[in-house]
Amino acid sequence: MKNRGSAKVKLLIGAAIALFALFKYCSSAEVNPYTGKKQHISISPKQEIAIGLSSAPQMAQQHGGLYPSQKHQDLVDKIGKELVDNSIARESGYPFEFHLLRDDRTINAFALPGGQVFITFALFNKLKNKDQLAGVLGHEIGHVIGRHSAARMAKQDLTQGLLSGASVGFDPSTAQGMAGIANVINVKYGRGDELESDEIGVKLMLDAGYNPESLIGVMQILKAAAGPNKTPEFQSTHPDPENRIEKIKSAIRKYRK
Repeated sequence: MKNRGSAKVKLLIGAAIALFALFKYCSSAEVNPYTGKKQHISISPKQEIAIGLSSAPQMAQQHGGLYPSQKHQDLVDKIGKELVDNSIARESGYPFEFHLLRDDRTINAFALPGGQVFITFALFNKLKNKDQLAGVLGHEIGHVIGRHSAARMAKQDLTQGLLSGASVGFDPSTAQGMAGIANVINVKYGRGDELESDEIGVKLMLDAGYNPESLIGVMQILKAAAGPNKTPEFQSTHPDPENRIEKIKSAIRKYRK
């Protein structure tokens, strides 16, 4: 009887932890003014900016620091500023800063919450023109104004709360099973963020006078860089470049006047 009562108490505590996490997540819903989509966000834009600014030096250090060419950095700054100043990104209030990283081996670009945008020299050096650079930067600006990092933080908080509830209220194997499901869900949302950023990037490019078809060329560069042994799409947080190309073409038709 004692063991049964103890199990019931543990179950109630676990359920309370999970329900609190769920309530916190559901009560954080808001509509993103730049995408028109409903999101769950648990931090403010000011907190996003603070996170990005505090994390930027460490991120640069991980990629060997900044690239030692003011000429190349000036080009990145110029195109990034044009994309922001001529689009909805200007209204966001995020203090966008663009960084060209020294890393000449990792083909990558990424953005931190609040407006810190990075591109490695390895990717920069493969781009054929300014329009392709605008495509890369526009995509990363899309992540920022789409508030994808903040939304993912909220999802991770929910996931952690549900897993904590499961580990308290049930046996460890149940919690492990839920962790596996949570990983699949988070991967799915990651791919959705990428596709949304591609669409936002197309709109930013058009608004700033750049050729959005150049973003298709960027996808082809990424596909070639991945090589034949790339991760299957369903296991990756990034959609297959071929699928992204179709979505980009659709966004071009949608926004081109």
